[in-house]
Amino acid sequence: MGRDVIEKRPMIIAVCGVKNSGKTTLLVKLVEELTRRKIKTAVIKHDGHDFISDVPGTDSYRFHQAGAYGTAVFSDRRISVHKEGCGEQEQELIRQFPEAEVILMEGLKNSSYPKMEVIRKEISHDPVSNPAGRFLIVTDWGPEEYAEPTAGFEEIDLILEKMIDMGEKDGTDTF
Repeated sequence: MGRDVIEKRPMIIAVCGVKNSGKTTLLVKLVEELTRRKIKTAVIKHDGHDFISDVPGTDSYRFHQAGAYGTAVFSDRRISVHKEGCGEQEQELIRQFPEAEVILMEGLKNSSYPKMEVIRKEISHDPVSNPAGRFLIVTDWGPEEYAEPTAGFEEIDLILEKMIDMGEKDGTDTF
């Protein structure tokens, strides 16, 4: 008789919003709390512009500047891989974290991933993300401003509760 194998999928949540709305700040708070709860978390950041990920002056930076299309640095505890992109999408990056229980993605506002949108008063008012999959607006505007569920920036427990609810609906409730 064969054993039933249940393959656990990580919970994938996109955190999106306009530039300078507080996405990274919120992600840092979420990662800190998830880590405190011993939940293995990875973060994938989508950048709509080109970027330099290696530090000038390091050996790997020098190899890249010399023309290497990819470099890797590893030790007993860490790896870092940098390579020129070939049109990869987030699905390829998700596969790089098979042990993750939660994968948070910064950006991808047009995706249909389960997502929360960050809206800060000084920056914007109206959601800009694809409403498909949007389950929460994290904002410093009052909840009466939106017809969707909201949470404040400091309400990390409430945000995590909404993530768990989304995971249960999506079949990826891992914590």
